Amino acid sequence: MSNFFIPKWPVPSNIKSMQTVRVEGKSKGKYNSFNLATHVNDDINDVDFNRALLNQHLPSAPCWLSQTHSADVVELPSPLLNADASFTKDKNIVCVVQTADCLPLLITNNDGTIVAAIHAGWRGLLNGVIENTLHKMNLPAHEILIWLGPAISQNHFEVGSEVKDSFCEKHDEAKKAFKSISKQKWLADIYMLAKIRLHAYGVSQIYGASVTEDYCTFAHHKDYFSYRRDGETGRMASLIWIA
Repeated sequence: MSNFFIPKWPVPSNIKSMQTVRVEGKSKGKYNSFNLATHVNDDINDVDFNRALLNQHLPSAPCWLSQTHSADVVELPSPLLNADASFTKDKNIVCVVQTADCLPLLITNNDGTIVAAIHAGWRGLLNGVIENTLHKMNLPAHEILIWLGPAISQNHFEVGSEVKDSFCEKHDEAKKAFKSISKQKWLADIYMLAKIRLHAYGVSQIYGASVTEDYCTFAHHKDYFSYRRDGETGRMASLIWIA
C-alpha cells in the first residue's frame, strides 16, 4: 500500500493534490508509521525521513504551518506560518495542513489559478477559518471547488452542549449536525458543519467525503492517525499545488 492517495475531484489538469495515510513510513510505536508532524514527540530523524519520502512526489518542500486551531490564513510564499490555512497563486508552492481527526479542506477554482489548504477543527470552523480563507482568495463562489478529506465521523465525535450552542447561535441550520447522547453530550458531524458554512458562502462544488464513515480517522486505525482514539499519535498531511 502507498503512503498517500490522490483525491478524486474534477479539478483542472494543472492542479495536483495528495492525501497521506499512516503506512509505509519509518516512525515507530504510537507514530507507526508515516507520521509527518514534528510537534508530537516522535523521533525527529524518523519524521525527517518520512518528509523526505513525501518530498520525492512534490515540486518543492511543503510550507508546513504552525497550526493552533485558529482562523488565521496566510498567502504563500510567506515568512509567517502561524496559521491554520494557506493559499497561493504561484506555481509549485505546496500548501499543506496536518490532521488527525480535524477536517482538512483542499480548494481550487475552475480555472486552476489558485489553491488553498485548510485545517478545520471545531474551534477554527466555529471562528470562521473557511470563510476567512475564501474571502482572502477573493473568488466568485460558483467557481470554487472543495475537497473534504479524512476526519472524525459523527459516530465518534463527542462534544459538550457549549460547542453545539456556539454553532447553533451562528447558524440555526447547525442543529441538524448534532445528535444527542445525553443532557450535556452530543455527537457532532464536522462534515455537515463545514458544508453548512460552504453553502452559506454560496459554494456548491463540494467533493470528497460523502459517506463520512469511509474517511473516518477514528474508525480506520490502519489507515489514519486519530487523536481522539489514541491521544499521543502522528499526523497525516493534505497537500495541494499548481503545476
